[in-house]
Amino acid sequence: MTAAAPLSITEIQELVAEHGATVSLGRSIGELIADGELPRLANATVLKGKVSDSVFGESLVAADGRELRLMFRNNRISTHDVNRGAIPFKDQVLALNHDHMRRLVSGAIGTSQFEVPGLAATSTVIPAENLELVMLENVLRRYMAKSSTSTSLYQHWLAAKQSGARVLRFAGHELAVNSLEPNGCLPYLLDTPSSKAAVDETMDAEQLVAMGVCTEGQYAQIRNSSLMAFGIVTEHLRERGMVLVDTKTEHGINRAGEIVAADELYTMDSSRFWRLNDAGELLTRDGEPVSFSKEFARGMVTEHDQQFTQAQANEIAVRYIEGLQHLLGVRFVPDLRPRDERLVESVNLILDSLT
Repeated sequence: MTAAAPLSITEIQELVAEHGATVSLGRSIGELIADGELPRLANATVLKGKVSDSVFGESLVAADGRELRLMFRNNRISTHDVNRGAIPFKDQVLALNHDHMRRLVSGAIGTSQFEVPGLAATSTVIPAENLELVMLENVLRRYMAKSSTSTSLYQHWLAAKQSGARVLRFAGHELAVNSLEPNGCLPYLLDTPSSKAAVDETMDAEQLVAMGVCTEGQYAQIRNSSLMAFGIVTEHLRERGMVLVDTKTEHGINRAGEIVAADELYTMDSSRFWRLNDAGELLTRDGEPVSFSKEFARGMVTEHDQQFTQAQANEIAVRYIEGLQHLLGVRFVPDLRPRDERLVESVNLILDSLT
């Protein structure tokens, strides 16, 4: 059977216009538990995050003894450390994005996630082992993408250029300022980790080790496995007419003492993807690369506490869905059932399978 063709831009816009205002409606996982919808989670701890909530506790243990963490992806979007509202279908789009990439790179970078028969790839509930987190984000960069975030290489380069510096020292790397250009390819793939704190700070591996965040050996393992995964995704995207610009990954230690990926992998929230033209060169629009990433939403922010309007949220949703179809080469088929129903069904399926 031939796979259905990807949705056209018009079809995506119609989908978002019809369901954009209602698809995000529903109770949070904390509210579902409090309302008695999930009695097996009654005594669990609920931890609310920027774009996902986690549930864990003594009662959540897999049959093999591993502690479980259920992660509930939501539609919230955060830029510049500010929650700016809900983006229609974002949770399902990133669930599909992550599921595809995780299967591609888990052999290189490891995974904490459990396989649950029958759990749909669009499920926004992720069953994983509850890891001992390594408190860093490992950021890999192949291009110096323009960015408004304070930890970006681009912002550090602007500051170095303005000060007249010839050499930019960034996360343990020394780069000639005049050899770099906005959105240009870097001389090599840079590992540029940052701390996970109230305010993230880019630093080199020696600083992380000195702070006790990780050991030298642990960072080497994180860096090397991440570099291998980056190469796998790069080659995969070449066939899709896309280039991987940069990505960030988070890691943790499982019960067996292994360091594995702890969060989403190579999604449009954690990575930048640029389109290529038929000649294999960067495709541009108004002088900028045609990009699929959260940077598109960052560019719409004009005020510190700005909340996206429904029209803005719908515009971002269209870009996410379009990007997903380019990344995966498949038609986006959303689950349009009420969100509460989807969450309860996924949780019960996961617990029935694993506990």
